[in-house]
Amino acid sequence: MSALPDLVAVLAVEVAIVVVAMAITAWASLRAGRYSVVDTTWGLALAAVSVTAAVGGSVLGAGEPWRSWLLAALVSIWGIRLSWHMHRRNSGHGEDPRYAELLAGSTPLQRVVKVWMTQGAAVLLVGLPVTVASVTAGGWGPLVPVGLALWLLGVSFEAVGDAQLARFKADPANRGKIMDRGLWSWTRHPNYFGDACVWWGVWVLSLTTPWSLLTVIGPLAMTWFLVVATGARLLERHMAGRPGWAEYTARTSMFLPLPPRRGTRRNPRETR
Repeated sequence: MSALPDLVAVLAVEVAIVVVAMAITAWASLRAGRYSVVDTTWGLALAAVSVTAAVGGSVLGAGEPWRSWLLAALVSIWGIRLSWHMHRRNSGHGEDPRYAELLAGSTPLQRVVKVWMTQGAAVLLVGLPVTVASVTAGGWGPLVPVGLALWLLGVSFEAVGDAQLARFKADPANRGKIMDRGLWSWTRHPNYFGDACVWWGVWVLSLTTPWSLLTVIGPLAMTWFLVVATGARLLERHMAGRPGWAEYTARTSMFLPLPPRRGTRRNPRETR
């Protein structure tokens, strides 16, 4: 790969930025008394990586500037919206149950590894398609509209799902109830599904050479985090056993949006 030296140079700068971002996040987490602060950093860190890649490619005279800056813009729009949403959702609240379960019984060193080092490595891994695209040339092909469509679907799905849940929780009449309306009646995790679509769209947009196919590890890793590692599975383990949850899971797809299954009645007294 002739662009390897440029790729190494851009990655080196990205690693430095991510290390600083996670160090600041660790300090903020200790002040706030909760590890979920890292959720706010997640989107901003990926936005910073995408902008760094675009700047690095431009400085090195590598890649296609239009693609690099398009990817930087799309990732930044997604990342800033997500970080603002997570900040508003988590501020003033205690620890996220997912982190409480993940870190139960951990030593301080294990927490550093599980939270900040893992999240930092994940940022670099998920952002790899954007980084590689910044130093490899490729014209405007038929996959560009496909990538844009996937990104738009994802960011719209995620934003709408978050807004629907926020309105639901803001109504005192819904206190303790399960959110099973709107997009949440088609998938139990519309926000996670939207996230996955965003990053599959970014990957499609980043495809410039056969080498780019190897960066599929980025969207695969993101999907794994969302479904298995720190997303849906941990959240569902926390929800299991609550009144009405079994009925909700019986009629609603876990991840991919599908019409609600027939034959399972909705209980208006279900609680979340």
